[in-house]
Amino acid sequence: MPRPFLATIHFDGSAFVGWQRQAEGRSVQAEIEAVLERLAGHPVRVHAAGRTDAGVHALGMGVSFALPDRWTPFALRRALNGLLPRDCYVAEVKETRAGFHARRCATERRYRYLIGTDRDSRSPFRRPFEWALGLDLDLTALSQATTRLIGEHDFKAFSVRRSRRPHTRCDIRVARWTGRADHPGVALDIRANRFLHHMVRMIVGTMVDVALGRRPGDDLDRLLALDSSVVTSPPAPAHGLYFVTAVYDDEWFALPATS
Repeated sequence: MPRPFLATIHFDGSAFVGWQRQAEGRSVQAEIEAVLERLAGHPVRVHAAGRTDAGVHALGMGVSFALPDRWTPFALRRALNGLLPRDCYVAEVKETRAGFHARRCATERRYRYLIGTDRDSRSPFRRPFEWALGLDLDLTALSQATTRLIGEHDFKAFSVRRSRRPHTRCDIRVARWTGRADHPGVALDIRANRFLHHMVRMIVGTMVDVALGRRPGDDLDRLLALDSSVVTSPPAPAHGLYFVTAVYDDEWFALPATS
């Protein structure tokens, strides 16, 4: 009988067209499904907690799937890491209850966006993994801007117009800018029940323009009010964005006792 699992995946998004399998280009989904097919002996469909764009990275993407019950979490993690390409890594595998789905069962998603404000952010060892802005940013202005986002709002103005989502309301639970400890720059940590396509990157691009004095802070209020006379700034570069983790209720991992 198939056994359901949740794998926590890290990946460097630099060489991927995104999470989702596409007609052309290399996707994270296709890489994982190809390895699971080798392990199971038949095609295996996987589901991710989020669908990242080309260039976006992941520090803890939840991926659900089912494999024959001969597989244990320990053996599966070792086999996956032995076969996946070097820009993917499985940090953890857990067995779940039947019916678990990485996207539908997630109660929260968490993202991080990194910006380098110094000249050295253009280094080839940093540029692929942060926005090499190279300009000082007013952290107070950024922090004030995030307070406008907290709570449930309609984020239609921050979504791709071709999105087929049934609605565009999201509940932002945490949005916090902090100085970075590793390099000169700032980081945004943002948590919500759901995110729209390009939403975080559009938020970051708009807030950076506010912090640079290129647009007034109340533009965020007008965008959330769906004022058609205001549009977002261009989205921030994809390579500064990280899918950090998805949150699930503990009950999905409280497995029934076996006799």
